[in-house]
Amino acid sequence: MVAVASTPSDRATPAKRRRWRARDFQGWLWASPWILGFVLWTLGPMVWSLYLAFSRYSIIRSPIWVGLDNFERALQGGDSLFWPSMGRTFTWALVMVPLSLLGSLLTALMLNQGLRGTAILRTLFFIPSLTPAVALAVLWRWIYQPDFGALNYLLRELGVASPPAWLADARFAMPSLMVMTLWGAVGGGTMLIFLAGLQGISQELYEAAEIDGAGRFARFRNVTLPLLTPTIFFNLIIGVIAALRTFTTAFVATGGGPNYATWFYILHLYQTAFQNFELGYASALAWIFFVIVVGLTLANLRLSRRWVYYEGEEAI
Repeated sequence: MVAVASTPSDRATPAKRRRWRARDFQGWLWASPWILGFVLWTLGPMVWSLYLAFSRYSIIRSPIWVGLDNFERALQGGDSLFWPSMGRTFTWALVMVPLSLLGSLLTALMLNQGLRGTAILRTLFFIPSLTPAVALAVLWRWIYQPDFGALNYLLRELGVASPPAWLADARFAMPSLMVMTLWGAVGGGTMLIFLAGLQGISQELYEAAEIDGAGRFARFRNVTLPLLTPTIFFNLIIGVIAALRTFTTAFVATGGGPNYATWFYILHLYQTAFQNFELGYASALAWIFFVIVVGLTLANLRLSRRWVYYEGEEAI
């Protein structure tokens, strides 16, 4: 029988393992505050709310297991406000996401020209996004006030005898909230992300396209847009989630009215949980919303393979 001599690397293996174990322990030790906080304040409440979603529960009674009753109530018409609030929320998202993306992109393109005073303009465009949502809603409530608001005062000065009631009129409440939200959103974080994406595109590509005879629009279509698709995709995902979970503006400005014209899904969830105290049913509403958001995000991720181009990839 021939004995095989151990190599230096084999003899060093236990020492390496001990070092890696110590390093792993130190890593877990440094990460433990975040992990503990995540388990206590995020994962734990999520698991508890999942249990409550299958229970009948209020703050004065213990949870009673009811199975799928809460979900059947929502999806099969037992809640008269569920589907209308869902429809208004998706209508809001379908309008607001394209408008905010387009407005932010155009603003970023304008601020990426390198002209004099651009830094001041960037600051001025970004300031509205720093306004807290509650303060923003209070400000625009005053602007939209039918009798002494700034907007109707201006319209009367221009000769409009009976200007709209805006937030108090079911026909104008939703568009008024859209204008209010766009004012604070177009020049905010979405615009900054677009601006960073634009500045990350090499000028050599534009110079090469210009040498080939490409005009301004052709350079935008063939250079800027393809290389900006990852940024557009990121802003799209964030924008869809933000639009679906809109709450503060409607809650402060209209309270969901008039006549439920701005009764969004999260507002309905809030009323169910903290005004009607149906915490079990509210948990079911929250999980339905969670599934919808995750489903839309996964669908966007799958569809992104068809139109998102990452620099260095080969064209399909």
